[in-house]
Amino acid sequence: MKKPEKKSGNEASKLISIGLTVVLLFAIGYIVMRSPSPKTQSGAPASNTEIKDGIQYVTIDAKGGYSPRISEVKAGIPTKLIVKTNGTYDCSSSIVINALNYRKILPQTGETEIDIGTGKAGDTLQGLCGMGMYNFQIKFN
Repeated sequence: MKKPEKKSGNEASKLISIGLTVVLLFAIGYIVMRSPSPKTQSGAPASNTEIKDGIQYVTIDAKGGYSPRISEVKAGIPTKLIVKTNGTYDCSSSIVINALNYRKILPQTGETEIDIGTGKAGDTLQGLCGMGMYNFQIKFN
């Protein structure tokens, strides 16, 4: 019986180096894809609200997650959420707001208006994508 040939130390080192390089590239890609957008890099609330005719509008973008992830709004004012999509084909086009019992598939491109009511100071409304991968918060102050 013939014994299997052993790989030389040099060949094994090359295979290990290639394997580690592939793992490293996947890890870097994962970190880059999961990082918040530059608008909200610090995690600080964004200024994306406007009050018109006594109604407060907060606008977020849905594509590869939600941006900004944290929005601060004034408490005690009727509030509507505007979700903008632009060629959104990922799971962020499926929005879930459990506190409102709201679930909807958003259009791939367009704007969706959601009445979120009048929040009290200290309230936080959480929204998620249909898979639970991406989220956003609206904090009432």
